[in-house]
Amino acid sequence: MKRFRTILAFVPRYKRTIIFGFLCLMGSRGIALYLPQILRRAVNEIDRGENLDLSVMGEAALAIIVLSVFLAMFHFGMRWFLITTSRKLERDLRNRIYSHLLTLTSSFFHHRATGDLMSRASSDVEQVRQALGPGVMYISNTIFMVPIALVLMLGMSAPLTLFSLIPLLGIAVLTKLLAPRMHVHSKRVQEAAADLSTRAQESFAGARVVKVFAREENEIEEFGKVAGGYLDASMGMARLRAVLRPSLQALEGIGSLVLLLVGGRYVGEAELTIGDLLAFFAYQRMLIWPMIAVGWVIALFQRGAAAMALIDEILAVGPDVRDPDDPIEEGPIRGEIEFRDLTFAYNGSPVLENISVKVPAGTSLAIVGHTGSGKSTLVELLLHMYPVPSGAVFIDGVDLNRYALRHLRGAIGYVPQETVLFSNTLRANITFGLDHATEEEVVAAAARSRLSADLEDLPKGFDTMLGERGVNLSGGQKQRAALARAIIRNPPILILDDSFSSVDTGTEEEILRELREVMRERTTILISHRVSTVQNADRIIVLEEGRIVEAGSHAELLGLGGNYAEMERLQRLEDELESLK
Repeated sequence: MKRFRTILAFVPRYKRTIIFGFLCLMGSRGIALYLPQILRRAVNEIDRGENLDLSVMGEAALAIIVLSVFLAMFHFGMRWFLITTSRKLERDLRNRIYSHLLTLTSSFFHHRATGDLMSRASSDVEQVRQALGPGVMYISNTIFMVPIALVLMLGMSAPLTLFSLIPLLGIAVLTKLLAPRMHVHSKRVQEAAADLSTRAQESFAGARVVKVFAREENEIEEFGKVAGGYLDASMGMARLRAVLRPSLQALEGIGSLVLLLVGGRYVGEAELTIGDLLAFFAYQRMLIWPMIAVGWVIALFQRGAAAMALIDEILAVGPDVRDPDDPIEEGPIRGEIEFRDLTFAYNGSPVLENISVKVPAGTSLAIVGHTGSGKSTLVELLLHMYPVPSGAVFIDGVDLNRYALRHLRGAIGYVPQETVLFSNTLRANITFGLDHATEEEVVAAAARSRLSADLEDLPKGFDTMLGERGVNLSGGQKQRAALARAIIRNPPILILDDSFSSVDTGTEEEILRELREVMRERTTILISHRVSTVQNADRIIVLEEGRIVEAGSHAELLGLGGNYAEMERLQRLEDELESLK
């Protein structure tokens, strides 16, 4: 059970229901073991022939009826308590995986497919539940029932009991041979299921691209290959089951045949009564079926262990960024930002080098540069999305590493380059991260982001349900919704990471006009490819291959005649060509 220690950590909270479940299990098995004894005495009474005591028959019939009712009640209680507990453990493990994933930094998700993670949190958790729910219940049933049944059988006839054990030895050998192969095939099935989920998720998410490039046939073919891999893995497991189950049933038949031949001889020689033989048949079935269940349970445990191993791989990955031992968790943040000789490498590749810049509280800093120059990485370090070198980034003169993550990120309004919206109402997306927000605050945030004009096109305004990733909004509407989400938090620090790339120049000017009042009240970092976006910033830096190559105001940078001036000239030419169309 060491493999399942992660989920077993949740067991103590359900101690009472587990105890009730096992009490019901013992009650149901105790009644099941006693019923053949009642039948034995009744049949032996009938076999006497003369002077049949009908009162014994009546008592036996009444006892069977009453005990059968209690058997059903105990059996129901057993499944209710134990299976319900396994479902709760499944929920706890799934929540554990989800909460753990949310602690991991961006670098983890860059290397793990979404479909793979979904498979871990869905089908793999279900396999673990099967092992710890039905699996534990049936193996406990076997452990409780088999020894008592053997004692009762030995009390009636030791030689016949030994003959009855012959098929059990065959079952033990068979399960011993097949169990290791089941573990290998179980892991293959789980991995193939993850690949299938990943492929389907990517295809559905990129459905528009698939259609635009007319790649439907190719995607169907590729999906068929992945589905074929899952089929091959599943067929390997199916072949093992096809061997296991009929073999177990054949051994059961052999056991019944041996019992009939040998037990019939003992009855003929008056060493056993007919009632004894019937009781033997009942007890043998109680032995055979638990042993058959052992084979099934071994398969469950093999699949559950394989699934748990894959889950543990994820849970073993720790977050790169954690709260410090003595974090700053409260207190106002004014918004003064300073980078001191910041150097940062990602996977061994240098991304930023010797970055030094100070942004006084309430001022604005613009960052421009070509794609891959390190602009977004710089603000992601400010958000502490990656490990930050000690003494390299400061807020209000305090090392960034001293702040609690929740306190730090709660003071920053962030509009990412890639807009992320959730399948919820527009209102819920705007107020995301806030416990309470008034209607006036929502309306004001929408007005400042120039989203108000788009509400007329939405059937229910703020209460319009958005599709996956905001699919029923245009690119510009998505960015304006993300901007409203950042503004409504009223943060002391506002980061706009190329947040106007999907809106036209006119809309951008309107948004910036509305934002000037907002920006005057807080520290603002602007990242953009457009000079028109950043020209009014208090300070502008130009990044090139992770280094600051130019810094100053808009007028100062134009006067230098360097990278920034060339960028301004090219964009001015583009605007002139656009106006001629």
